[in-house]
Amino acid sequence: MGEGRLNSDASPPNQRLAVPEAASELDITEAAVRRRIKRGTLDSYRVSGKVYVLLEGGASSTNRDIPTDKPTDQSGLIAVLREQLAEEREARRRADTIIAQLTQANATLAARIPELEAPSEPREPTESAGDASDTAQSPCPIA
Repeated sequence: MGEGRLNSDASPPNQRLAVPEAASELDITEAAVRRRIKRGTLDSYRVSGKVYVLLEGGASSTNRDIPTDKPTDQSGLIAVLREQLAEEREARRRADTIIAQLTQANATLAARIPELEAPSEPREPTESAGDASDTAQSPCPIA
């Protein structure tokens, strides 16, 4: 059988759709259809430069991107989301506890360190005798 021809024994539920039609049927974008074709999760063929997708028995049987270990019904999805929410709440509680402990430690440390008083008079710079004589004798670099 040559490329671009449909198998005559194909079961009637098979559909031959162009990429935009397949995207609409699968309720995904055209780019997603092309990525599935590239991955090999959708059967396709090309005729005169146009790509056609073969959908077996409707859209639901071709949606191979849904992992089988994840629940597909809404009650299962709700259970998974509740579990994730509980885990996130626990992580947030632990983070809040750590922040409170660090804040308390910081306050305790700050109470132990006395504040430095600002000097009442500005201090004069102290120079050694050798430094003062060197700067007085050096010529001005701008001439």
